[in-house]
Amino acid sequence: MNLEKFTYDNRLSKMFMFATILWGVVGMLVGLTAAFELIFPTMSGGISWLSFGRLRPLHTNAAIFAFVGNGIFTAIYYSTPRLLKTPMYSKLLGNIHFWGWQLIIVAAALTLPLGLTQSKEYAELIWPIDLAVVVVWVVFGINLIWTILNRRIKHIYVSIWFYIATWVTVAVLYIVNNLQIPTSLLHSYPIYAGIQDALVQWWYGHNAVAFFLTTPVLGMMYYFIPKVSNRPVYSYKLSIIHFWALIFLYIWAGPHHLLYSSLPDWAQALGVVFSIMLIAPSWGGMINGLLTLRGAWDKVREDPVLKMFVVAVTAYGMSTFEGPMLSLKSVNALSHFTDWTIAHVHIGTLGWNAMMTFGMIYWLAPKLFKTKIYSVKLANVHFWVATLGMLFFSIPLYFAGFTQSLMWKEFTTDGLLTYPDFLETVTQIMPMYYLRAFGGTLYFIGTLLFVYNIIKTVKSGSFLATEEDEAPASFKSHENEGWHRKLEGRPVQFTIAALVVILIGGLIEIVPMYLVKSNVKTISSVQPYSPLEVEGRDIYIREGCYLCHSQMIRPFRSEVARYGEYSKSGESVYDHPFLFGSKRTGPDLAREGVNDGVVNSYRKPNSWHFNHLVDPQKMNTASIMPQYPYLAENALDVSILESKISTLRRVGVPYPEGYEDSALADLAAQAKKIGDDLRSSGINVDDEAEIIALIAYLQRLGTDLYKDK
Repeated sequence: MNLEKFTYDNRLSKMFMFATILWGVVGMLVGLTAAFELIFPTMSGGISWLSFGRLRPLHTNAAIFAFVGNGIFTAIYYSTPRLLKTPMYSKLLGNIHFWGWQLIIVAAALTLPLGLTQSKEYAELIWPIDLAVVVVWVVFGINLIWTILNRRIKHIYVSIWFYIATWVTVAVLYIVNNLQIPTSLLHSYPIYAGIQDALVQWWYGHNAVAFFLTTPVLGMMYYFIPKVSNRPVYSYKLSIIHFWALIFLYIWAGPHHLLYSSLPDWAQALGVVFSIMLIAPSWGGMINGLLTLRGAWDKVREDPVLKMFVVAVTAYGMSTFEGPMLSLKSVNALSHFTDWTIAHVHIGTLGWNAMMTFGMIYWLAPKLFKTKIYSVKLANVHFWVATLGMLFFSIPLYFAGFTQSLMWKEFTTDGLLTYPDFLETVTQIMPMYYLRAFGGTLYFIGTLLFVYNIIKTVKSGSFLATEEDEAPASFKSHENEGWHRKLEGRPVQFTIAALVVILIGGLIEIVPMYLVKSNVKTISSVQPYSPLEVEGRDIYIREGCYLCHSQMIRPFRSEVARYGEYSKSGESVYDHPFLFGSKRTGPDLAREGVNDGVVNSYRKPNSWHFNHLVDPQKMNTASIMPQYPYLAENALDVSILESKISTLRRVGVPYPEGYEDSALADLAAQAKKIGDDLRSSGINVDDEAEIIALIAYLQRLGTDLYKDK
């Protein structure tokens, strides 16, 4: 047999590893800052780019795409050549991928604190950055696929299956969800509106978790657990079932984020059914990972890397059991909009994603630098501090979630809400928020110990830039192979099969929402926003108000009593983007302009909104809302108003032809009316202040539904 020599280039793995460490610290620090802002709401000092609403999307993007993303690429660029017995196809494409990805992260770190956002969960980046993401992702895909085609081993290993599914699915999800029309270099509107936009977003949002935070990390699991433990994967057959069932079922589950919303019942039911079925393949993967360690438990007790892997896979199992449970409508009725969801998400992030990444780097750094880990004891300390930090972070939030939901729903014997003031439900959970901040601090301290340990490890060795290996120059086909072994030997067909499998669920759920008009009932009284309300809505998005306030009243007695009539799909047909929200740190605002609920039976005056926005703690000392004094000082920028109106008409909002020419005059007239009312209340404010536009938007909410009443 002729053996051919070749080399692995470790430089990309090293670069991505260092980037993982850097952005991990940044992402966690931003998250910790946001956690402290919830218990010290004046901490930002009224500085716009430090407010919770702007830091929170920065934290999620940094944690997902910067920290975990770079960790995934570290693993892919290290494991793929070794599994395929060939160097990566192109060093140039690899470098473009690395530097392009870092530039995207830097662009996100600059734009999100400035309030430049699309507001969609995990898809906040503005359209020029979206284009860059697509280009870099294509570059990465070309490098990955061509490396697979150049392999010296016929059958591609299970980790490669997950890498392929990740690349294909993220490409489809990202492009479909981010279809938008720019109004300027820094602003755009999505082509989707209202409940249709919500369905596409959560088809993307849930599957961003599935195919960016799960499938590639499972690829890491299938490579690094056998490597570190020196044990074969427990079951090849189970890995086949795990892979195909997971990627087929996951893509259907997005609608479970919209239970009890105005999404049609058939779509909600599909989301529930497929979410429950997800338990089987998810736990199949967990079992395959943990049972790979059979016979190696003595080593697990001694090795901090394996301990981290065990906690990671266990957290994966916990999250993928809890997720389907939260998809049951009876459970979701309690959990949705509460901190229960935040706890669930962080078990996955801090446990599954971060622990897997930490363990990989602890094992990989000594390999890349021809040395031993600087301190095994310190790594063990990191493990325990991180584990305790995760528990202190998440467990209080579970109790906070239970407390919130039960308080929201409780009635007196007279049939009245027991806790009519939403703020009462916030003050009760403040001790849990303090514990969450303490747990986050512990976890961050553990991360700093990790950084120190890796720095000392790197300094003690010398970088191994290339490694030599050898393998047969070509591979031979084998007869009597099973269908899957044959498919593993045909990577192009494998990729196409994965694409077809993930497209089925998306097409069946999304296409009918656009073709069947009865899915979105029209309401004749619902009209487009005025130009001033359009600008106010964009300010609302810029400040991240949607992160703490929902605009979706569910058909529960408690919510109708508290907020007013439940939300209809026809109300949001002109909302580009939708703003249903995912979390209630403050009350729902869907009826803010009418306050028709039993509790709030009066419309708040403009002066109340002004004072509440400028200094919420002045209105109520217990409020944890950030202060927005700059809204009263900043002049409203209407330079692209005409473009906004024109673009909204292009995506289906029925403004009259040529209305953009008179929009500015209408804006000025409405602004003057609100300004005059504020001045009559003793508040001296300019008609052109941003706060005027935001008040106009808040006062509009819910009014259309009540025009005929």
